[in-house]
Amino acid sequence: GQAIVRIRELGGLRRELAESNLRYKALQEETELLRDFAAAAPWPIWAKSLEGNLRYANAAYVRATEGKSVSDALQRNLELLESDQRGELTRALNDNANYAARLPIVVSGERRIYDVQALKLSGGSAGIAIDASEAAALRAAIARMVEAHRRTLDQLSSGVAVFDADRRLTFYNESYRRLWGLDQAFLDGNPDDSSVLDRLRANRKLPEQPDFRAWKAKLHEAYRAVESETYTWFLPDGRAISVVTTPNLEGGVTYLFDNVTESLDLARRYDRLTRVQRETLDNLGEAVAVFGSNGRAELFNPPFAKMWKLPADALQGEPHIEAVEALCRPLFDDALTWRTLREQITAIENRAQVALKLERKDGSVLNCMTIPLPDGKTLLAFQDITDTENVERALRERNEALEAADQMKVDFVHHVSYELRAPLTTIIGFAHFLSDPSTGPLTPKQAEYLDYVTKSTNALLALTNNILDLATIDAGAMKLELGPVNIGQAIEAAAEGIQDRLATDRITLKVDIEPDIGAFVGDERRVVQVLYNLLANAVGFSPHDATVTISAHRTEHSVVFAVTDAGPGIPAEMRDKVFNWFESHSHGSRHRGAGLGLSLVRSFVELHGGRVRVDSTVGRGTTVTCDFPIDQTAHRNAAE
Repeated sequence: GQAIVRIRELGGLRRELAESNLRYKALQEETELLRDFAAAAPWPIWAKSLEGNLRYANAAYVRATEGKSVSDALQRNLELLESDQRGELTRALNDNANYAARLPIVVSGERRIYDVQALKLSGGSAGIAIDASEAAALRAAIARMVEAHRRTLDQLSSGVAVFDADRRLTFYNESYRRLWGLDQAFLDGNPDDSSVLDRLRANRKLPEQPDFRAWKAKLHEAYRAVESETYTWFLPDGRAISVVTTPNLEGGVTYLFDNVTESLDLARRYDRLTRVQRETLDNLGEAVAVFGSNGRAELFNPPFAKMWKLPADALQGEPHIEAVEALCRPLFDDALTWRTLREQITAIENRAQVALKLERKDGSVLNCMTIPLPDGKTLLAFQDITDTENVERALRERNEALEAADQMKVDFVHHVSYELRAPLTTIIGFAHFLSDPSTGPLTPKQAEYLDYVTKSTNALLALTNNILDLATIDAGAMKLELGPVNIGQAIEAAAEGIQDRLATDRITLKVDIEPDIGAFVGDERRVVQVLYNLLANAVGFSPHDATVTISAHRTEHSVVFAVTDAGPGIPAEMRDKVFNWFESHSHGSRHRGAGLGLSLVRSFVELHGGRVRVDSTVGRGTTVTCDFPIDQTAHRNAAE
């Protein structure tokens, strides 16, 4: 069960052999480790003899050169680099101990970028190619991005200047050069920050400073700062420049310059305009409040609080419309109106102007209007119209009283006309009976008196009939008896009724119609009545030995009658009144009438669907024109 250990010191050749074995074993392990690393490395690794023959290649090299195996690559002496690249590498190794370059290499049909490292060894050379395609692509992308940023900065209206950690100008855009009026050659020389400021000061383009050195030192604190700083420079030439200094991560400072002269001027003008508007609102007679889209009162004037009898501080703090409503409800508590106002103030879509009238408990009347503003706000305005409303109410009541009195007058005239018609008919009948020879002879004086009675009753009956006709038309009960109207016969019938007046006043009647004018559809009795009234009116206003003309012609859609006299004419201010009831223009007329003739003319013509117009010149006569539509059926359909 025992063991024997024998220890003997090696010496001489045995010792050297043992040490050599140990070194060989260590070198073999190291070599195997390096070979395993080279074989597993993803980068092509190779070794060549002094003659340039391939002595070693790893699997990545074989794949890159499209060899079948390591032995195939060694046997065929496959090359990774192009011939010119190999020549350059050989020359570099002959001149130096190593070689490093970034070269394009075609691998598996794809051109990629590799960082090639080669060392000159005692027995030849060794090299490695590390794929740098991604790094090259990133570098190119960064370069393109930097260039794009530079082009973008060149298009900015703001002046941009970038100084590096050594405080030298590395970039500027065209806006920077134009803003300061600096020479391009000077800027392209990469001047330092102090030189640029000194030149600007010499050109009086910097703010005047009592201690320029201290001011510049404070500005250059941006090179040691962490946060950006903003300044406003007011230059001697009147410009205002906004300056932003931003420290760069890699050192240095980026300056941003903006000409804010116009912006400051606009701000001052806006502030002045705001103050003017504020004063204007405060001195308005109307109560005004402006509500934001959130329904809060952002602005109001003193008349608003006074009109609604609110404390001076009631609307402070931008109260909501619901709070304002609660404050105003003691004077006006109509829920529907307040809901309408709330909806208009808080609405997002379908915003429209709304006008309301508020009658408050204290008897006052307000006009309320909501006006949408462009920025989503709403203007609410109240105007006290109590006095106007009272005056309007009084005028309305007076007008209603006048209309009632006028209607009463018309009703009275209608009633009297109806009551007069029956006795007039009796008087006319007995007058005719007495004038009949069968009733016995009359003395000359009795015959004369009876003739006066007959003429007077006939005139009164005609007036009564006219009033009744107008009353019937006014009530909408007049019906036309339509039929064919012979134009020539209608004119003859109307002229027949004024023959005695023509003879008495020595008036000549001239008839001007086309021979084949024909007929049209209408109420013949009413057409004759219209023409009679026109002729009677013309004869009444014409002087002795004058001529009255009646004409008729046909157009495409109507028959036009015109009656012209040589009377004194109608003044312009009277033309709109000649068609009114009981409006008699007696100046220049030998016959004082009731003023119903032209009223009947217009009523009957318009009942036919036509129109009447008066053309008159003072001192030269008057022409009255009546248009009767030819097709009464089309007119009635259009009216219905």
